[in-house]
Amino acid sequence: MTYEEIDDLARKRGTGAWIKVFLGGLVVFFASLFILILTENPNLFPTVVLVGNALVPITYMAFFYERSYLSRLLLPTIGFAFLYGGLLGVLAAALLEPFFIRRLDPVSVLWIGIIEEGAKLLGVIVIARRLTSRSEMDGLILGAAVGMGFAVLESMGCTFTAFLLSGGSLSASVGIMLVRGILSPFGHGTWTAILASVLFRESKGRSLQFNGKVILTFFGVALLHALWDGLPPIVAFLFASGFDVLVAQLAIGMLGFFFLGLRWREAKRQKIEELNSLGMVTPVRI
Repeated sequence: MTYEEIDDLARKRGTGAWIKVFLGGLVVFFASLFILILTENPNLFPTVVLVGNALVPITYMAFFYERSYLSRLLLPTIGFAFLYGGLLGVLAAALLEPFFIRRLDPVSVLWIGIIEEGAKLLGVIVIARRLTSRSEMDGLILGAAVGMGFAVLESMGCTFTAFLLSGGSLSASVGIMLVRGILSPFGHGTWTAILASVLFRESKGRSLQFNGKVILTFFGVALLHALWDGLPPIVAFLFASGFDVLVAQLAIGMLGFFFLGLRWREAKRQKIEELNSLGMVTPVRI
């Protein structure tokens, strides 16, 4: 297979289905919200919460799946990672955080980053043990799935907490959903994708290797996570209330996207070089 044939395959896979997923989900979300407000039927509230918090993460994964033509991961594996990897990460984080976090301060924020990134890494490891081969691209997509599964469950918890603390305010719940939905591509999925891609690259298809590069990447994404949580109060002194979270987290998110872009290009280069060595692709273009 030539590189041009792989490029053609990529274009066929990249049909923009993720846009259809997003627009279709958006219609379902607003229809559910409208009917909930119209009928005041509380049975619809879980539907609104689920669709509202899952829409952007599922769209994010649809975007990646369209570009997974250089990965050996199948859709069931990606779905398994999204659901069970994210669930395992949330449960592990909920179990560990009470032992290390007593109050919110700079040290606690760092602990949150370490614990939650470690919990998601545990989800990646559990899923990765089922794989017979591991490339850097496989790790990137698998990590994105686990991270986004974690993000959905965490956002649903935050929405429910906002609902309780506000005395049952629907507007407060929807507000939390909108903010977390807008910001979700910049957080958990991106950080875990970066970490898992480096882990798979360093493992080179063998048992998972936790060398210095993997450990350094782990603390790097944990630091991004800590800044994501800890920077908004600082920015609050410079911006009007309500914009501090958005401005600070978008800034940290763009930094994460930059590193994710580097990992994506390297993963693509690695896979094409592997195909080159087998005489399947010529010439190499990135």
